[in-house]
Amino acid sequence: MLRLLIYGATGFTGQLIAQHARDSGVETIVAGRNRAALESLSQRLQLPCRVAEVHDSSKLDAALRDVTVAINVAGPFSETARPLMEACLRTGTHYLDVGGELPVFQLLQGYDKQARACGSMIMPGVGFVVVATDCMAAYVAARMPQARWLRLALSRTDLVSRGSYATMLRLLRETVSVRRDGRLCAVGVGEFERVFDFGDGERIATAVSWADVFSAHYTTGIANIEVYVEADVRARWLYQLGAWLAEPLQMAPVQKVLSLQAQAWPQGPSERQRAAAPRVIVAEVEDRYRRCVRARLYTPDGYSFTPLSAVAIAQRVLAGEWQAGFQTPAAVYGADLPLTFSGVRREDLGTPQHLTSDSPDRQTFA
Repeated sequence: MLRLLIYGATGFTGQLIAQHARDSGVETIVAGRNRAALESLSQRLQLPCRVAEVHDSSKLDAALRDVTVAINVAGPFSETARPLMEACLRTGTHYLDVGGELPVFQLLQGYDKQARACGSMIMPGVGFVVVATDCMAAYVAARMPQARWLRLALSRTDLVSRGSYATMLRLLRETVSVRRDGRLCAVGVGEFERVFDFGDGERIATAVSWADVFSAHYTTGIANIEVYVEADVRARWLYQLGAWLAEPLQMAPVQKVLSLQAQAWPQGPSERQRAAAPRVIVAEVEDRYRRCVRARLYTPDGYSFTPLSAVAIAQRVLAGEWQAGFQTPAAVYGADLPLTFSGVRREDLGTPQHLTSDSPDRQTFA
């Protein structure tokens, strides 16, 4: 019984993962709720399919009855993670997902003891989010074991699939989550902005509520964490506008309209578009003496990276490489995991250095 089940396989990212799993020789089952779409995908990839509504526990249990590991690719994960993960616990299946929703990470961590008791692993964020950033956090933390602050920054991207767009609309909030002295706290949107060098000069980035403020603390133990995304003036203005409108946008009638709008969004970027949109991650840690260590990771775009990381982790689980309970990618598989993927490279940005008093890097921790 060494099988992989991909739930939400008919979505854009789900199809990419299913095809890569098949091409990698993994015994794979595609699953979801839309029978017609599943049967079409099943025929195209020559993979078996199983139909199960995410809120139908009996059908979910039946779909997972002979499965070793499941990857949840069905967003929004705030709706699908709990029922699918609980089905995995009932059937002794390892649960993975490619989500990046901070509240979902907090939710799943609450099942840690139950997962340990039944010998199952729960690992959200096995896609670009959060594998790339989590591994970079582990890497720079290992170079400075006494680090007290961690900052992660991602280069901008204009590639957004239909599923990601729908999730983004649901996650609009008035504040941003950061970690301070080991605790999550909220700051205003646009309050934290700083510069990072993504390899072609310094660019402004703005703080965002990324899951790493939770997962990177779990991986490294660092007490102060912020995550940034590169943003030009227009992007920062739109982000601020979204924060101002966050409350009315959560109203049911508005959400219904936005959901219809999301359905008209393109399913996902083409292979050519993805090839032209690589990503860069900057990670930096700082100790109590203001010494700073930095590194950069160059990767393919997130939609191309996610099948590589999700299937690689699933293969390791199938090979018996897993730890029971709630886990993070770098904590189990190490900081060098992304370096095993094609098109990924990492570079150190000099030796540890002291930040100067007039450095823009001080604006966050002043």
